[in-house]
Amino acid sequence: MATFVLIHGSYQGGWIWKPVAARLRRDGHLVFAPSLDGCGERAAQQRPGITTETQAGEVAGFLWAEDLRDVILVGASSGGMVMAKTAELARERVARLVFLDALALRHGECIRDIVAGSMRVRTEYASGPTRDERLQRFLLDMDPDLAEWAADRSTLHPIGVSTEPWNWRSSGPRRGTCRWSSAAGPESRGRPTSAAPPRRSAPAGTSSTPATTRC
Repeated sequence: MATFVLIHGSYQGGWIWKPVAARLRRDGHLVFAPSLDGCGERAAQQRPGITTETQAGEVAGFLWAEDLRDVILVGASSGGMVMAKTAELARERVARLVFLDALALRHGECIRDIVAGSMRVRTEYASGPTRDERLQRFLLDMDPDLAEWAADRSTLHPIGVSTEPWNWRSSGPRRGTCRWSSAAGPESRGRPTSAAPPRRSAPAGTSSTPATTRC
C-alpha cells in the first residue's frame, strides 16, 4: 500500500481528483486530496498573500499533522509547483514526485510568464477564465455530464499563485516522474532546470485536466 497526496491545479479543488482517488483507494492505497488555500470549497477565504509557497506550507503542515511518510506527491498543472515547494519544506516525508501534466518553472519565473490564457474574470484577490471557458477545457477529456459537474465546481484562482516569482532553494527528492505539460506555451519547450524536470508542450487537443481521468 502506498500513500498518495494529490495536489490540484488552477481553478480546481480537491474534488477534481475524485475519480482517480476512488480508483487508488479501491486498490488499497491511502489517498488524500486537499483543496489548497483559496481554492475549491475554500474560495471564500481568498485574500492577499496567498502564493505557491504559502499553499505548499499548508500541505507540508498537513503531512506533519497526519504523520505521513514515504509519500507520493502528485501535482497537476500549477499544482506541480506547490508539490515541488512542499517537497522542499518536508523533504524527509516525501518519497517521490509525480509531475502530472504539470508546470516546472525556472528560478525567478512566475506562471504568468509562461502560461497564456483567458483571465476575463478578475476580482481583488483572484482571476481566471469564465465558467464557459473552463467548461470547454473540461470537455477536452470528459463526457458532457462530468464536464458540467467540474465546471460547476471550478473557481477563480488566487492571483498571487500566478504572479509570485518562483524561488528554487533545493532540488527536493531525487526521484520524479514527468508528463507533458499542455498548459505551458511553445516558448517553454525543452527548457530543463537543475532542480526541475524539463517542461514540454503537449500536442494540440491534449487535456490539461488529467486529474479527472477515469483510469
